[in-house]
Amino acid sequence: MEESGPRSRTKPDRAGTARERGVQTDSRGQGQAPRLSKGNLFTLLSLWMEIFPQDQTEGDQQHRGEQINPVGLVVVKDGKVLGLHSSGSELHAGQAAILEHRAKLSHSSLYFSRRPCATCLKMIINAGVSQICFWPSDPEVSMLRGQTSENYTSHDPSVLSISEEAALDALASDKLKSNSRAHICVPLQPLMPGLAQFVTETSRNGDFMEKVAEDDPEVDLEHLYNREQLRALASLSSRFLVSSSEQHQQVLSRMNLENFCVEPYFCGLRHNMEQLVQVLSAVVAGVPGYSNYGFYRPSSDTSAPPQSGPGHGPDPGPVSAEVAVHCMVQARLLSYRTEDPKVGVGAVIWAKRSQSGCGPAQMGGLYLVGCGFNAYPSGSHFNEFPQMDDKQEDRQRRKYRYIIHAEQNALTFRTGEMRSCDASLLFVTKCPCDECVPLIRAAGVSHIYSSDLDQGRDKGDISYRRFKHLQNIHKYCWQRRPDPYSPHHFNGYLGKRSRQMEPDLRNSKKLSTHRTQDSNGE
Repeated sequence: MEESGPRSRTKPDRAGTARERGVQTDSRGQGQAPRLSKGNLFTLLSLWMEIFPQDQTEGDQQHRGEQINPVGLVVVKDGKVLGLHSSGSELHAGQAAILEHRAKLSHSSLYFSRRPCATCLKMIINAGVSQICFWPSDPEVSMLRGQTSENYTSHDPSVLSISEEAALDALASDKLKSNSRAHICVPLQPLMPGLAQFVTETSRNGDFMEKVAEDDPEVDLEHLYNREQLRALASLSSRFLVSSSEQHQQVLSRMNLENFCVEPYFCGLRHNMEQLVQVLSAVVAGVPGYSNYGFYRPSSDTSAPPQSGPGHGPDPGPVSAEVAVHCMVQARLLSYRTEDPKVGVGAVIWAKRSQSGCGPAQMGGLYLVGCGFNAYPSGSHFNEFPQMDDKQEDRQRRKYRYIIHAEQNALTFRTGEMRSCDASLLFVTKCPCDECVPLIRAAGVSHIYSSDLDQGRDKGDISYRRFKHLQNIHKYCWQRRPDPYSPHHFNGYLGKRSRQMEPDLRNSKKLSTHRTQDSNGE
């Protein structure tokens, strides 16, 4: 059954912070930075997966007059991400997950960016999943897109007129829900206090924005970040937030979620949705999707084997520059589950099928291998370990010998294998350190996408000297486009058709926070 209202807050502990059982450790400490809850992290990943960049032909086919919304999906089992999926021109995200995971879906939890259609829902329930969560907006079979000039007879925008197809799908979905053993719910949760501001500050002062400032000292970094965040917020809000409260209540009622339409639940629901969209826009803006920067192979890198083809223009690797940025945002979202009080690192590993006939065709043949973030060992208690960085004189109180790095967690808990015939791509928010480089090489990773600001540095407890000399692996670092006049022009995080007009922020009030000092290692 559906939840009767938004989930309640967790009970505060003596320090005034929410006590939550985490993926890695069992408790929080006063020194730990705000972090995303598991439910909010998986929800944000599902929203971001909904807009995974599709090639032009596939995207055009999907949106050509159809009443089907694209959907993103996160498959979670035993607290770990089993799969990330996005709708394609033929397969819905739920159908792709069925084909990819099969019996592994039993006792798993599925986080959808929208309520799945009845066709997907019946297969998912049949697979024996334990929980189905969805973002409470316009469902996969759209109700809002049914309001055409032919069937929209009311002049009152609060009156929702939906198509027969959407009404039949809503009825079938409700019958499936009422007869299902799976728990079907809306998992929205309030953000931890201070998290939104923390995400904004760390995104604006992160490695990718710092790289831009390093290349161009005259750039107004704050203006650039504000511009990117407002553009992302406008685009994401138009996609995920129902425009008016009245219309949103109508949609919820049609999905048999009348309990959420009652105050104060409805205002709380809208508030939580808006907060999550703001967090997502802040994370997206931290990897600025404008034409001068992207992930490219450094011209000085001669350690990797030569690429196939003529080799003209910048080398984006086996995925487009747009897909690379999208995957890095996934890694940055994961980094906000970190238990490191100062430096959050996230990593996601994808593999790209070498043969087009193997597996679902959407997402350019990519399938998830694993993902992780830096944290203390699984099952331990956060307060039991040192938490200081390399500025602490007492080396016994430093964290470096205890923290499990994001790459190590991604490789330890990976859900798929990296086949030698497929390209395996590691996206990590910081330059891999000397402790991780041998693991990455031995695991068979063939491509690394990262920031290189720490490359070659030695901080005593942690160093980054091996990454530069890593052999037979393609490295792609965040940098200015090698050839700005290349015809392969990168047009931002949502693609050419989704770009919004850039607002003029020259006279707007700037945020008062300042750039942080040089960040320390993992």
